[in-house]
Amino acid sequence: MKQTEFLNVVLPFQDKLYRLAKRLLVSREEAEDATQEILLKLWSKNESMEKYKNVEAFAMTMTKNFCLDRLKSKQAGNLKLVHSNYSDENTSLQKQLEAEDSVSWMERIMEELPEQQKMILQLRDVEQYEFDEICDLMDMKPTAVRVALSRARKTVREELIKKHSYGIG
Repeated sequence: MKQTEFLNVVLPFQDKLYRLAKRLLVSREEAEDATQEILLKLWSKNESMEKYKNVEAFAMTMTKNFCLDRLKSKQAGNLKLVHSNYSDENTSLQKQLEAEDSVSWMERIMEELPEQQKMILQLRDVEQYEFDEICDLMDMKPTAVRVALSRARKTVREELIKKHSYGIG
């Protein structure tokens, strides 16, 4: 596979790799490094890439495994939360602050979830993967994926309700 063919295959899902890495590693810098590392690994396998039915799924699995290994390593002790804010000039400062607060709360709640639930929630609700794709990526049965997703959503919902009802009544 030539470089242009490789880029045509890989570039459409490069952002998904980054977002998954960022969800797992939290730090923007760590996620960028992980994404670059995965792209290098994919390039080293470019001769055999045609044998994979779904290169994107293969790359997401590589990213998941790389990030989990990274978290287990001794270097992971100093990973810090780096929050990237999204801004829109058309929103008022109050609405922007509320949106940032909500995103910040969601990230904090998601960080507290068990690793498996966090990944499934990220893949399904953020990346919009189908259940069969998540089953393949996570090497899990569909029922287990649905149960983990349900539990993750329930935990997030309960934590948000606690946060929003704090001090009322």
